[in-house]
Amino acid sequence: MVRGVKWVDEVIPDAPYAINESFMKKLFTEYGIDYIIHGDDPCLLPDGSDAYELAKKAGRYKQIKRTEGVSSTDIVGRMLLCVRDRQSSENQHHASLQRQFSHGNNNKSENRNSPSSTRISHFLPTSRRIVQFSNGKGPGPQARIIYMDGAFDLFHAGHVEILHRARELGDFLLVGIHTDQTVSSNRGPHHPIMNLHERSLSVLACRYVDEVIIGAPWTITKDMITTFNISLVVHGTVAENSDLLNEEDDPYKAAKELGIFKLIESPMDITTTTIIKRIVANHEAYKKRNEKKTESEKKYYEGKTYVSGD
Repeated sequence: MVRGVKWVDEVIPDAPYAINESFMKKLFTEYGIDYIIHGDDPCLLPDGSDAYELAKKAGRYKQIKRTEGVSSTDIVGRMLLCVRDRQSSENQHHASLQRQFSHGNNNKSENRNSPSSTRISHFLPTSRRIVQFSNGKGPGPQARIIYMDGAFDLFHAGHVEILHRARELGDFLLVGIHTDQTVSSNRGPHHPIMNLHERSLSVLACRYVDEVIIGAPWTITKDMITTFNISLVVHGTVAENSDLLNEEDDPYKAAKELGIFKLIESPMDITTTTIIKRIVANHEAYKKRNEKKTESEKKYYEGKTYVSGD
């Protein structure tokens, strides 16, 4: 996932959570790192100490603005909400866990009378943010344009790998992101987990993607293929709606009739559903983690000050 982010130059696997003295020295000497960076939200160790204390003392720490409205705690709550209706009485811990995560950073939910309701996303997209994520370059006149569409919800390693394969088939990868309404009508209530703008920026952050259509139509028409000069429409073998290719109302019918549709093998079998299942299966561990996380986030928002820069 991290290697697939367009702004990342190198990845150090198995890095320690706490920046200890030996690892910090290794960063400065072996990797030639100038500064250690973190957002303006707290990053505390289990004992309550600052994970970046040593870097700060060494004068090699810089703080950047945290992306407003994006919280892993909140996202976990959204995941748990989407499986709420499928939970049986044998999993009584689930409701309590969902309530704790879903309240995010401000305790306001969509319906205070419902113990299982979760608050909506507080992500605040701006036109400048979209420009920052965009490549800013269109395809060349002779470019082979590849088109791939989907929800791309909870953008994960499976998405990165299939997009990589799609990009290798041409010169320019155009990705269509379905609207929240389209995803919900095909996957059910409480989907998607991430809203359209969150999903669009997640896909734009991938180094293999050249451009996205924000709010792409479910059905790919001949007119759309002509408008965007699409050379090939592709779809992976692993997807939430694996049966859509056999539907009577095939969204890829026009591309197939033109002979420009290709089914490509998905390198990984990860889906949004499998990630949600991991969260639910490990609910006790997440519950303990969240008890500390929620408190630290509360303190962060209470004492939050303006941080310049985007």
